[in-house]
Amino acid sequence: MFILKRQDVEISSIQHPKRDQPIPILNYQGQTFRLISVFRANQEEEAKAFWRDLTDNRGKACVLLEEPERFSVWGKIRLDQLGIDGAGDARTTTLTQACILLLQAVTIDIEDILGNKQAGLFEKNLTEVFQQWRFPQTESAAAVNNLLSIDPLNTNQLPPWEEHHLITLLQELHRLGKECFGNTSFVSRAMDALEDLPPPERSQFVGWLNQTPLGKLWQ
Repeated sequence: MFILKRQDVEISSIQHPKRDQPIPILNYQGQTFRLISVFRANQEEEAKAFWRDLTDNRGKACVLLEEPERFSVWGKIRLDQLGIDGAGDARTTTLTQACILLLQAVTIDIEDILGNKQAGLFEKNLTEVFQQWRFPQTESAAAVNNLLSIDPLNTNQLPPWEEHHLITLLQELHRLGKECFGNTSFVSRAMDALEDLPPPERSQFVGWLNQTPLGKLWQ
């Protein structure tokens, strides 16, 4: 749809009806959009490619917001639809479980192949990513370490992440993994960890992943 500047829009937040967290909302000419993904200031091409893929190839109504410190992609929504469908929460739970399995698998892979020192550096960089993008329940290195040791199939332990957190996590996890290994050999090994999910949930996650440009990274 549009590429917009910060002065073109109004950004606010509303309380999630079922979770104790705010949801970022972008308003533009009477239309409302929900945050899908965030990119660093030096990722302009990636942000535009992601936005074009959603709008041109997948038919989604999206805007790309240019800010000095970042780019962000927002998808059109109706506010009265937020939180009404319980299936949406179940879907987010499945996606979160899968993303944490991938995160833990990459961490273990780095430690096994590259050693404890490299694994420690990876966790430090991961903590910085979580803090930069303000992921809930990742405020400290101890919280991140706990995240790497939880059982993601236990839904009582899952952090209250939204879909834009998960997309950002997979983008950054791929970037950090590639920096550590110097290649993308870790991807197939990490994807094997999804075998821990029941087949319907695994299929749901892979289907979601392939509906985003991230699917090309995690093949």
